[in-house]
Amino acid sequence: MSITEMTLDFPSEYGTAVFGDYDRYLKKIERTFHVTIIARDSQLKLIGTELYVKRAHSVLLQLLELARRGNTITEQNVDYALAMTMEDKEDVLLAVDEDTIARTIQGKPIKPKTLGQKQYVDTIREKMIVFGIGPAGTGKTYLAMAMAIQAFKNNEVGRIILTRPAIEAGEKLGFLPGDLQSKVDPYLRPLYDALYQIMGPESFLHNTEKGLIEVAPLAYMRGRTLDNAYIILDEAQNTTPAQMKMFLTRIGFGSKVIITGDQSQKDLPQGTQSGLDVAIRVLDKVEDIGFCYMTSQDVVRHPLVQKIVKAYEDYESRINKDERKRQRAGYERDNRTNRRR
Repeated sequence: MSITEMTLDFPSEYGTAVFGDYDRYLKKIERTFHVTIIARDSQLKLIGTELYVKRAHSVLLQLLELARRGNTITEQNVDYALAMTMEDKEDVLLAVDEDTIARTIQGKPIKPKTLGQKQYVDTIREKMIVFGIGPAGTGKTYLAMAMAIQAFKNNEVGRIILTRPAIEAGEKLGFLPGDLQSKVDPYLRPLYDALYQIMGPESFLHNTEKGLIEVAPLAYMRGRTLDNAYIILDEAQNTTPAQMKMFLTRIGFGSKVIITGDQSQKDLPQGTQSGLDVAIRVLDKVEDIGFCYMTSQDVVRHPLVQKIVKAYEDYESRINKDERKRQRAGYERDNRTNRRR
């Protein structure tokens, strides 16, 4: 296997951003592609097999362009660039970065960071109702909130309605003190956090007082018709089929609906069917309804979260495979018993 060398002009002012603290991003690229990268002045020399040198060269160019655009390079950016390059999708990272949805109160741009997130955002733009389905950390709720706030600011809708079922995550909290609002606020806290970050507390409170932004438990939606609104149902895996049907039939004219959920994190009582699972089967072929499925590759939290999600996905896949084998073996055993009779 022949060894090749390649040089890359690399402006020194972007070195710290692209290489990471103590060159940890650079070392990760070297380990992934089994190449050696030597930095001298404003040049990088890459040494290794031809294929992997080209791939390392491509990753470095992508990260350099991200830095030039003013982005802060994170480990997630590096991991995603490596993964896409290994799949010969070198241009994905830069294409995704071109789409700015909104800006936070501090002026930081909110953009999709993976191909799955980009497809999710594009589907929201095209469809009236969108189901965003995927594991924790894939930005389902945050991107939906950003799209809703931007549409509200552009006067595309008259109000924003955010809702989620009030179900404890596997715990019984018992009696909670305070009035009704203080009892339901803990369930809706993730929605408040995103609103504060994107819109700012003052703007949020002002619009809430005017009734233009509403954050409420799903139970409050019954009997209403929601016209000219951007409606987000979060944690939809914790709805019952009846609740999901109730919610979907609230939608009025001029409204946009986003439903987010993680099928692997249900908090419903044992034996209760998830409204999200039923809706996916029932509405799969309905026009103007989009379904976006994100995976562990779209996780944009700490890299360890991506590994945890992937480990659980693999574990659940093995469990399901073993269960199918047991069912098949039982079916064959029953057939043999019936033939003997």
